Amino acid sequence: MEIGVNVPNFGPGTDPGVLREWARVVEGLGFDLLMVSDHVAITPDVAERYPEPFYEPFTTLSWLAGLTTRVRLGTTVLILPYRHPLLVARMAANLQQLSGGRFVLGVGVGWARQEFEALGVPFRERGRLTDAHLAALREAWRADAGGAGAVPVWVGGNSDAAIRRAARYGDAWHPLRVTLPWLRSAVERHAPPAFAPRISLRLTAAPVEDADRLAGTGTAEQIADDLDQLRRLGAGAVLLDPYHGDPEDTRRPHAAWQALATVAAQQKTG
Repeated sequence: MEIGVNVPNFGPGTDPGVLREWARVVEGLGFDLLMVSDHVAITPDVAERYPEPFYEPFTTLSWLAGLTTRVRLGTTVLILPYRHPLLVARMAANLQQLSGGRFVLGVGVGWARQEFEALGVPFRERGRLTDAHLAALREAWRADAGGAGAVPVWVGGNSDAAIRRAARYGDAWHPLRVTLPWLRSAVERHAPPAFAPRISLRLTAAPVEDADRLAGTGTAEQIADDLDQLRRLGAGAVLLDPYHGDPEDTRRPHAAWQALATVAAQQKTG
């Protein structure tokens, strides 16, 4: 099972130097994936959670591809209705080629109504548009040199519709910040062909006993056990998300880096 990191590509503490250091830490600690988020128009509903500066994911990952050699790179998640599908197909295929086959395209339907309005995309049509765009991506890649530019696609979201969408169009289902009991139940009910969850990374000194504890939250031992349970459940990859909604945390990345170092050490000794 691969283990990766969702790197904040936004917020008051983020700049090219910090992004470069994130890449050095993630690859240096031996993690398998480095993924970033997507927003285009930082409208008030977006800025409340993910304020400027917000580094566009394809641009950022292209730059990081040149700064790394081994780690896989991807989006969690690209909001598919925001861009024409043929543009996404071209950018994703080019990034796949330029990175030496290291790109993963994680996609989703989006949630920020004001951002949809700013981009002139109908919010209520986002599910239908996502399905149509996914079909167009697959067709574009099939038509391009016999599929040579094809990219692995993770379909994000926790709804039944997202799971069905992943089964139809994706290479893996990508649920976001869930509890282990919920995920186990969803996997048993829907039997997705592959799944790669994004879970919290919140390291605590004392065990978290809350029944609604998110996977990845707790002591180092609890997090190691969560990863082991996900491995036994059949996850092909797990993405650790150290961002918990406070933009000021982007000014203090060292706490997240220490937590990642602890997880990496646990995995090596476990």
